[in-house]
Amino acid sequence: MPEAASAPSPTLGFARAGGPPSRAVIGDSEFDRDTAVTRRAPGVYDIDLSAGWTIINAVNGGYLLAVLGRALADTLPHADPFTISAHYLTASQPGPAVVRTETVRTGRTLSTGQASLFQYDEEGNEVERIRVLASYGDLAALPDDVRTTATPPAIPPLDQCLGPDDSPAPVPGSSAITERLMIKLDPATLGWALGAPSGKGEMRAWFGLADGRAADPLSLLLTVDALPPTAFEIGLKGWVPTVELTVHVRHRPAPGPLRVSITTRNLAGGFLEEDAEVWDSEDRLVAQSRQLARVRLG
Repeated sequence: MPEAASAPSPTLGFARAGGPPSRAVIGDSEFDRDTAVTRRAPGVYDIDLSAGWTIINAVNGGYLLAVLGRALADTLPHADPFTISAHYLTASQPGPAVVRTETVRTGRTLSTGQASLFQYDEEGNEVERIRVLASYGDLAALPDDVRTTATPPAIPPLDQCLGPDDSPAPVPGSSAITERLMIKLDPATLGWALGAPSGKGEMRAWFGLADGRAADPLSLLLTVDALPPTAFEIGLKGWVPTVELTVHVRHRPAPGPLRVSITTRNLAGGFLEEDAEVWDSEDRLVAQSRQLARVRLG
């Protein structure tokens, strides 16, 4: 989730509603360039973490998950993440990083691997930032049989939701990631930005990448962690770091904007959970996630 916030503002955590006139394609988007890893040796990858995906000063957790997800897709014989669980150990900063992957098991339909991302401290020592365990497969090979009680979130039409064009100028020095996203928030979950949070742990929005790149399984790892924290609508503000995040990718998304719904039911002991659902333009549940996050009370 976005890991920090200043005082509530109508712009913090928002994205530009539009984007460049031309649409970026998968493989030739800023997201693809900034998550690309360079193989140095088998299971060892280099990357320069982009400052374009930061929340205040820290790199967004969903972007980091996509970086590790891309490295695992190169390591494992299957291309699509089915489930990926990440533990965030220390805050990542823009700049050089090393990803190390390991194949745990390979099978006919699923392969499992683990990966860690490291950066360097001032003395040149490696510091582990994030560690993941994931299973990959082929989403195109899954059967079409769907039996579910889940329903898409009720969000007003996109032109009735709110983005930065509907608010004052952005706060200087806020989050660079907002320039790379298309987020239009449901007004019913926007009380925090107006200084009147509802007290409900809910956040709903239309979502896409600002350059128009279509969603795919890899970008869904970013999507589940890109909205403002539900803690804002509970009435909290400030640092909301992710402790653990698990994502289930259920289907390749159809073209068009996604709908994201996030809820929190329980805040206790300074920790809360966020349950996210991502729905595509064909009303299919394409991704689910749960994360545990820490909040500062008082």
